[in-house]
Amino acid sequence: MKSKDCVFCKIVAGEIRADKLADEENFIVIADANPVSDGHCLIISKKHYETIFDMPVTLGIELASIAKKQGLRLIKEGKAEGVKLVNNNYRSAGQAVPHFHMHVIPHKEGADVRHV
Repeated sequence: MKSKDCVFCKIVAGEIRADKLADEENFIVIADANPVSDGHCLIISKKHYETIFDMPVTLGIELASIAKKQGLRLIKEGKAEGVKLVNNNYRSAGQAVPHFHMHVIPHKEGADVRHV
């Protein structure tokens, strides 16, 4: 499934260039184009699901595994002491792109990191 006007669908299809960090069965991981901290990345579903509520629950284990892998990578690389996982659903909750994505945001003690 692809939405013709969706920027994340175009990234998944290779129509728009992005710094791809991982390519898994049902998700890709890219560096955030407007990071709030060094290493901020996005986990994006390959299929077009507007929100997490539209995504099959069967993808939850793969999503959690990728989030864990990316968070631990950021800690190992020294970009984080802690990691925030953020998933906004619907515009009223701050979702800017209507395609499922989860922010993986590295944090360090005392750093001033804005919220997404």
